[in-house]
Amino acid sequence: MAARSAYFAVFHAAEGFIFERSGKVAKTHSGVRSEFARLARAAPGIDRAFSTFLAEAYKYKDISDYRVDESDDVTMDEANAAIASAERHLSGIASFLEKSNGSPKA
Repeated sequence: MAARSAYFAVFHAAEGFIFERSGKVAKTHSGVRSEFARLARAAPGIDRAFSTFLAEAYKYKDISDYRVDESDDVTMDEANAAIASAERHLSGIASFLEKSNGSPKA
């Protein structure tokens, strides 16, 4: 569940970024991923690894929500890495929004 939560933290940050940059709301997970990647290319300071993490971490949501057997479990190392990546990416998005808007919107 921790890796799933890390994915959703980054997913929601991406949704916020999309709304701040375009005024639009993406309606699907794949829509958020593609729209975020498109907008982030034009945003200096947004690490491209954010888009990569967003795409790859979707599997944690999928495993948590739809796991069929125990072989699909997320390891503790994977969960810890997902949490660390989410923290880094969330900090990057917050920093970008502070610089571009004066402060992130709540």
